[in-house]
Amino acid sequence: MEETSITTVPNGFPEIPFPDDNPFSQKKWELGKMLFYEKALSVDHSISCGSCHKTALAFSDNVAKSIGANQQTGRQNSPSLANVAYHPYYTRAGGVPTLEMQILVPIQEHDEFDFNIIDIAERLNQIPEYVQLSNEVFGRNPDPYVITRAISTFERTLVSGHSRYDQMLTTGDSSYLSLSERRGMSLFFSNRTSCSKCHSGFNFTNYAFENNGLYENYSDIG
Repeated sequence: MEETSITTVPNGFPEIPFPDDNPFSQKKWELGKMLFYEKALSVDHSISCGSCHKTALAFSDNVAKSIGANQQTGRQNSPSLANVAYHPYYTRAGGVPTLEMQILVPIQEHDEFDFNIIDIAERLNQIPEYVQLSNEVFGRNPDPYVITRAISTFERTLVSGHSRYDQMLTTGDSSYLSLSERRGMSLFFSNRTSCSKCHSGFNFTNYAFENNGLYENYSDIG
């Protein structure tokens, strides 16, 4: 993998796991970023990936249910994409094994992009800049392969590891956290709460599906 500031990870983080069949390149990243913010990916040209995964909100949303194409109200809100590169599966149900495949989910959902990736490719082929970049990176015109590989490359670089907690771990300086925050951290990692038994590791998750006993029946099984 070519090493750039984009792919440099914080202390304590593993290297970004770019798959062998979709390695990182600067040009691919640039194309993926453009597509991430491209509203032509939605049926009515109204939203992009970045419309719901907002940069200023750690690539998440600030509403209970995100709004899709044609002002349709979604079923769920958009989770953060921070550190999504390290996930072993995708969507709340966990049924999508790769980030490349996950790109297809919001495109075809009726309350999200409400579109078809074949039709998206046809649109992009009418935009000279996308045709040129696609051929520079992949040696082919925009198509589903290009779209999914480029966007997933960009998303894998959305690594977050510079919080005050991260800085405390890196420097050993506990003053990065307030006294109240330090008390909370002690509780979080204690046997009294057992939070860290599930929320573990650098990304605070064991990536497992757990029943924490709050409800007997869940209205959203995802």
